[in-house]
Amino acid sequence: MMDQNISRQLLTFLDASPSCYHAAANAAAELLAAGYTRLYEGEPWHLAEGGRYFTLRGDSSLIAFRIPCRDFRGFMIAAGHSDSPTFKVRETAEVSSAGNCLRLSVEPYGGMVMRSWLDRPLSVAGRVMVREKGKVVSRLVNVDRDLLVIPGMAIHMDREVNKGTALKANVDLLPLFACGKEPGAFRRLIVEEAGVEEADLLTTDLFLYPRTRGTLTGVHEEFVASARLDDLQCVFGCLRGFLAAEDSSSVPVLAVFNNEEVGSGTRQGADSTFLTDVLRRVNGAMGRGEEDWMIAVANSFLVSADNAHAVHPAHPEYADPSEAPVLNGGIVLKYNASQRYTTDALSAAVFSQICHETGVPVQRYSNRADLPGGSTLGNISTAHLSIPSVDIGLPQLAMHSAYEVAGTKDTEYLVRAMTTYFGRSFRVGPEGIQI
Repeated sequence: MMDQNISRQLLTFLDASPSCYHAAANAAAELLAAGYTRLYEGEPWHLAEGGRYFTLRGDSSLIAFRIPCRDFRGFMIAAGHSDSPTFKVRETAEVSSAGNCLRLSVEPYGGMVMRSWLDRPLSVAGRVMVREKGKVVSRLVNVDRDLLVIPGMAIHMDREVNKGTALKANVDLLPLFACGKEPGAFRRLIVEEAGVEEADLLTTDLFLYPRTRGTLTGVHEEFVASARLDDLQCVFGCLRGFLAAEDSSSVPVLAVFNNEEVGSGTRQGADSTFLTDVLRRVNGAMGRGEEDWMIAVANSFLVSADNAHAVHPAHPEYADPSEAPVLNGGIVLKYNASQRYTTDALSAAVFSQICHETGVPVQRYSNRADLPGGSTLGNISTAHLSIPSVDIGLPQLAMHSAYEVAGTKDTEYLVRAMTTYFGRSFRVGPEGIQI
């Protein structure tokens, strides 16, 4: 029997997270409500046994951890990402266009299905930097109404539209903002939403988002349809498992990175020192030395959680016939011979055992051999922290579309598996692997 309560909580999280900044803020709010203390990287950390903590970087990446004891064995880490493919609004936003129209200047962020953004209500959300009492302060902004639309071409004018007419980002994908010429209207709108004087608005990081809310579909509500399922479904599941897990002799660590969709090469991405910076500070704050650090790393494990492709009901030919996950079929272990996914025999055995003990079904995914797939967080993170890693995901359809589809039951599976995972310890010793 599916736990629809979990699914509706997921929808609430998705709808409240229209940007990577909101996703990180919502995760932080849940941690604060659960008794976690926020730490700031630019200040000393005073940690204690039994302490619960988290820190943010770039307002969009978050790492949370608990310290069960000073002599902890290692780190049990899970990583997801807060960003999704979208369009970034440029600083000089307004573009006067034909037909007495005012559009916004945007550029693609990540590899998206561009056509899915046409002819649907959109708005903007993100963060702004404002001047406040002599300081520069970050504020979240969400224009919570139907504000924009990217109009497609009528079939009468483009008879080839149903044959896949190519879209140009700088021509076809600028959202319609206003009728007439009203210079500065967009900036004034953002100023109003931020609650500041216009002179105090310094800069912006704003992105488009679809206004269509997430929902449960199917005859038995067995599907969840929403924007940003990749990867907020995994972030939600890992967060809930992290909060529900019992303590073990290892430090549970939840990492949510930004900028995965554009390669992770930022100060708050998986290809930064963020994770190792935090873990080294935990080790040092507990009075542990370099040898303790090396032992802890050797006894650590990483779950890289980023959604996976389900076999498409209309196009099963794109899937590998022997490793084609289905919706509501369970957590997906992702394999790639070139190690774009980090799953190997050891990491697959460890995570599969956890799922088996928890009663969670496991599926396997490999790209069709002639179709290269994308990479994710695992192989990027382990370049900085050399630990065993498994790449997992939840099966979904229409990945990187403005509106995606996944299985309702798979969210519950992930919460259950991660609750067990975060309550375990990992050790490789002379007698084999213990978990």
